[in-house]
Amino acid sequence: MKVLLAAQVVDFVRRLPPEPRRRLRRALRDLSRERGDATALQTPLEGYCRLRVGGYRVLFAYGKRGSVECIFAEQRSVVYELVLERLRDRLKGGDE
Repeated sequence: MKVLLAAQVVDFVRRLPPEPRRRLRRALRDLSRERGDATALQTPLEGYCRLRVGGYRVLFAYGKRGSVECIFAEQRSVVYELVLERLRDRLKGGDE
């Protein structure tokens, strides 16, 4: 399975200290083998899944042709609020 990373995910992982960065990179590699602590999310994020890596979360969706599209990564305490805010902005057309 191919894992596609959004620019935000790549930037977030790069900014981390060495040990959490290693753990996240390993977890993303494992995701390509369908391993890891992944769970489907419920409304309002239905259709997305989360990958838990310690205190961090990576939100992703299964794409076409067996790919995994990682759309957002952040600390657990803020990840869901931030991604919902981005999705709302996208639905509004980003004009606010």
